Amino acid sequence: MSTLSKKAKWIWSAALALVVVGGYLAWPYARSAYAMYVYGPPGLKRTPVSAPTETLRYGSEPKQTADLRVPAGPGPFPVAVLIHGGCWNAAFGASTDLAPLADALTQRGIASLNIRYRVVGDAGGGWPGTLRDVGAAVDAVRGLAQRYPIDPNRLLVAGHSAGAHLALWSAMRGKLAAGSEIAVSNPLLPKAVVAIDGPGALAEFIGVDAEECGKPVIVPFMGGTPQQVPARYRDATPQDHLPLGVKQYFVQGAFWDLMQPYMDRAKAAGDPIQSIRPERGGHFRILHPKEPQGQATLALMVEAAQGLGK
Repeated sequence: MSTLSKKAKWIWSAALALVVVGGYLAWPYARSAYAMYVYGPPGLKRTPVSAPTETLRYGSEPKQTADLRVPAGPGPFPVAVLIHGGCWNAAFGASTDLAPLADALTQRGIASLNIRYRVVGDAGGGWPGTLRDVGAAVDAVRGLAQRYPIDPNRLLVAGHSAGAHLALWSAMRGKLAAGSEIAVSNPLLPKAVVAIDGPGALAEFIGVDAEECGKPVIVPFMGGTPQQVPARYRDATPQDHLPLGVKQYFVQGAFWDLMQPYMDRAKAAGDPIQSIRPERGGHFRILHPKEPQGQATLALMVEAAQGLGK
């Protein structure tokens, strides 16, 4: 074999080895990208859902809107307010993440109100606007009950990721001092909460937030550190107001370990809790009603709504 042929063979062998090694190293990233495309926000957005019964405004700001879906029949139906996640930041998350669950709930006799709200990056988002928006959206259920066959006394609030924190917060609004920037008189409180793969506290996740969201999000959301604005953190942290006095359901996915301390404290404080941890649930697959993981989430939400009585 000529020297040139040997050299060419060596070059091709080296190139093949590089391709094999490169493919091996790239595989985890390719798999992650594929999973995000199929099961993450892009996949959720592509999932067919029914048209809302009404897209309504609960305030004058552009994002203060919500999609109401009401089951067919005379009712009155229990109602679930759904709060999407996204690191409390406009760069992430949308109501389309929860539209498949909202539609699936409606098909099972549970009205749903899938809300949009201001976050950091939106005019007026962050403290106190984000929390005020969520509270106003929940309170809007009272007015909707005058026009639709839904029962505000059988109210479930559910949230995913950062929305899980906001869902739990909705249950502690009655504990806020009258002088709080985010307190209102006579808030509509849920009878149960479903927290889907998200935290029940804020301060202890500073640092972790940058790892999970790609940048710090809690301090910008709150407008300062816990040392700088301690009253804000107390008013926005469900864990600091346990017991909440309502049954809390938890779906543990990618952040199961971050959720566990809050769950343990809620139980120790006397709140009834129930949790599931679907196998290979991830952070988004648990939102897909046609996937086994999402079916488990849906079943828990239906159980929570049915547990509110008739």
